[in-house]
Amino acid sequence: MAGESYLVVGLGNIGPEYAKTRHNMGFMVLDAWTQASDTSFNTQRYGDLAVMSVKGRTLYLLKPSTYMNLSGNAVRYYLQKLPVTEERLIVICDDINLPFGTLRMRKNGSDGGHNGLKNIAEMIGTEEYCRIRMGVGHDFHEGEQADYVLSELSPEENELMPELCKKVSQGVLDWIFVGAERAMNVLNTKNSKK
Repeated sequence: MAGESYLVVGLGNIGPEYAKTRHNMGFMVLDAWTQASDTSFNTQRYGDLAVMSVKGRTLYLLKPSTYMNLSGNAVRYYLQKLPVTEERLIVICDDINLPFGTLRMRKNGSDGGHNGLKNIAEMIGTEEYCRIRMGVGHDFHEGEQADYVLSELSPEENELMPELCKKVSQGVLDWIFVGAERAMNVLNTKNSKK
């Protein structure tokens, strides 16, 4: 239906020290998407917001400024402020349970141990929202998870990011225009590396 609005949330942590870290995959996707479409972010309450129009739909791209573990504050605020319901919310985040380069879209589900997703579900009162998880691998010893996700991508991983960002943003558009089932069939490949 024309005129629909969608909230696309990329999870990450604000500040230059986090910019290229594994935990900032969601921010990286939205930054690449806005740069490619000549759109810019404006700092608002609880985050940076960019607005773009695609084939009659309005997309609100949000990078929460609340830090990862409190992302739900920003998501709840914008779901209340914007003409968007949970059915039109999609969240992009990192996932240590998937190898680097693997992408997974789900229509709903548990947080899978991701503190950002956990806080969003707590704050909006449901897990019934779409999410795209971007694999970052789990090359760390027990107790080193925080250090791993807050460390920078390797040069090899950085080289793959532009293509991964494109695939994720296309996955969001497929979700909007052809529906979740078909979008998942395209995006949920075994490994998205070429």
